[in-house]
Amino acid sequence: MIPRDWLIDLRKQKGMTQDEVAKKIQINRSFYTQIENGVRNPSVDTAKKIADVLSFNWTLFFEASSHEEKQSQQNYIEGEIHVQR
Repeated sequence: MIPRDWLIDLRKQKGMTQDEVAKKIQINRSFYTQIENGVRNPSVDTAKKIADVLSFNWTLFFEASSHEEKQSQQNYIEGEIHVQR
């Protein structure tokens, strides 16, 4: 679970609360919170709605997720190598 800090930052730049974003895209605030916290991934439809409200390219959800997973895996591998030395 890796929080989507970029999403939180975008929402705050727009001066919106989690509840406001959730209401605009017609999902529960708790589900939106889970998306921000990296607990859940949005569907393509939900990603597009969030992106529309916060003015960014919806594919960022999936690009960032892939990048964060790779970074997390790399950190794990580097940690393992460091421990073995």
